[in-house]
Amino acid sequence: MQVTQRFAQLLTRNVGKVIVGKEDAIELMMVAILCRGHVLIEDVPGVGKTTLASALARSLDCSFKRIQFTPDITPSDITGFSIANFKTGELEYRPGMIMSQIVLADEINRTSPKTQSSLLEVMEEGQVSVDGVTYAMPQPFIVLATQNPVDFVGTYPLPEAQLDRFFMRVSIGYPTLQEEADILERYTTGQRPMEELKPICTSADIVRLQQEVEKVYAAKEIRVYVSAIAAATRKSGALALGVSTRGAISLLRAAQAAALLDGRDFVRPEDVQKMAEPVLAHRLVLSPEARMRNMTAQKILSNVMGSVQVPVKVKGQS
Repeated sequence: MQVTQRFAQLLTRNVGKVIVGKEDAIELMMVAILCRGHVLIEDVPGVGKTTLASALARSLDCSFKRIQFTPDITPSDITGFSIANFKTGELEYRPGMIMSQIVLADEINRTSPKTQSSLLEVMEEGQVSVDGVTYAMPQPFIVLATQNPVDFVGTYPLPEAQLDRFFMRVSIGYPTLQEEADILERYTTGQRPMEELKPICTSADIVRLQQEVEKVYAAKEIRVYVSAIAAATRKSGALALGVSTRGAISLLRAAQAAALLDGRDFVRPEDVQKMAEPVLAHRLVLSPEARMRNMTAQKILSNVMGSVQVPVKVKGQS
């Protein structure tokens, strides 16, 4: 437990050398990394999405690639392709842009559905298949996809089934007045913290920490609580589509990671509540009536959570 807490403190401090504030977003990113989950960052341009992804990659000593999605990007650009070697007469695999440990898929909704599907398939399977040959992705493998919540002209919105494949959705948001003043000071004094950033751990360390998440105890009461939340979303009249089983599993796993980062080897109901919005909100589809009333998925989820009984006594907790 202490090793994981130490990792969280070092990572937050290291990324904080580049990203001013935003500790909550950094913590959610850590949870996703520990759970082998992919993240959808939905935010306006220029708030540090690329910088955050790059800082995480450098801090974890992971390879990093940025894919700027446009309508002309093809599936083979993502997965790679085979090309004939005229000397040997054999096909050679040329890796695509996805072959990296941390991948920033910038403006994923600006590429075609076919290309989106190829990316999401790799995210789901953790491998690339080209001409019948399978190539495993390097570990850890995390995709950070971004999309702009405004300006939908010329975009291809992700279908609900594809949104469900993202472990969580994170919003960085604008900095506070003081945070923005600190950012401007860095640029006026010529500081380049990204170039000076050093890794705090290796890829192998991350894989070991990911295995620790699975050892965090989730009592039967916690599992029933998560199931009850998922069932309540499916019965809500404000929702046309509730939480899937994949979403319920993701919520439980996120709660395990949150407990681990808090120095515990067991899950509390508070861990589930803390992770519910970033893990579940983007998976919900509002009913037409709810849309007409300008309701949000976050508000509906909050109402649903309030209707579910919270377990008071949980076996195995100290």
